[in-house]
Amino acid sequence: GVSPGVLMPSAANSKKRDPIKPWFEALESMGEYIGIRFGHLRPGSGEVEWIYFPHSECDGIGAFAHMFREAGIPLEALPQISHPAAYGWKPFFQALPKLLGPRRRLAWNELPRGEPLEDTNQPAPAVAWHVFSETETRELLDASRSAGVTLNSFLLKHLDSALRPDLADPGAAMPWMVPVNIRGKVNRESDTENHTSYVAFHITAEDSLNEVHGHIYRTLDRGEHWAAWKGYRATRLLPRAIKRLAIKTDRVISQWNVGGFSNLGVWDRDNEIDHDSLAGSWLFCPPVLRCQMVGAGCVTFQNRLSLLIQVHPDLTTAPEVPRKWLERWLSFMEAPRRESANGAGADEQSPQERTGPEGPQRQQAVQATP
Repeated sequence: GVSPGVLMPSAANSKKRDPIKPWFEALESMGEYIGIRFGHLRPGSGEVEWIYFPHSECDGIGAFAHMFREAGIPLEALPQISHPAAYGWKPFFQALPKLLGPRRRLAWNELPRGEPLEDTNQPAPAVAWHVFSETETRELLDASRSAGVTLNSFLLKHLDSALRPDLADPGAAMPWMVPVNIRGKVNRESDTENHTSYVAFHITAEDSLNEVHGHIYRTLDRGEHWAAWKGYRATRLLPRAIKRLAIKTDRVISQWNVGGFSNLGVWDRDNEIDHDSLAGSWLFCPPVLRCQMVGAGCVTFQNRLSLLIQVHPDLTTAPEVPRKWLERWLSFMEAPRRESANGAGADEQSPQERTGPEGPQRQQAVQATP
């Protein structure tokens, strides 16, 4: 497995300057599980080994990079922000009305509840995942390109559609959060620490792929990721009691969100890595919180895209809920994917069972702690 190692040796020195760390510590003190979830499927195995990194110490890119480096893979520079929006305070002041505005939660239909957890400070049991083959991954990329959008926008639009039937009002505008990697414009002492802000927006049932893409890029153009980052910087010294109150009233983020969707990007495109602790397939998902009950993540490792959904235990602990969402998500993407394959036929290779909600009894967990 992955040795827990000593994560981010310099995190302690820069504790004062990490604006996100104290907020995750406050969330954890309120019973939230703040582990960033990774899953490793070794070659030929259908069983996931789950690995968790505390978001107070690193972000998703930082945690994945840490595992690569632990395996002796030298990663010089981590992915950098490519969006040109200027870093500064102006977006923060422009975003204040939204930050201070009313919070609106959406109600869910009656979902299977599962066994309640006595302690919510542990990984969510309601999980479902899927790994695409190289061919299918290429077809999904082609499908998003031919629609004129990024893979990110393509995946998010279909994820939004997959969850809608379970909302009390399936036609409601659904609030989403997408993390933004800000490495390159913000550089901290250790490159694996939190370098992540976010943008938040609403998607409506009628929104086309291009409109979803537009929502994401308009919030970036307005610099809302800088507004959020500056907001955390401005509030990082607030007493924990005040932070906890902000969290309770959904003020830890610019809006209450149905979920967060995070794309960790493309890793080892040249299929060079065969180190035992990395070989196989990887899954990734951001934490779920009471102000963001659904977490969905994707990562492309060695040209195979994977999807992972987890659900906050306050909503359900039953794996059939994310399983149903994942099946819908896959089915909505199936037609455009096949279309882009131009009838080239489905990929024959199925080296392992590629989809599964992992029953808790079949999971091994490695807690990677600093």
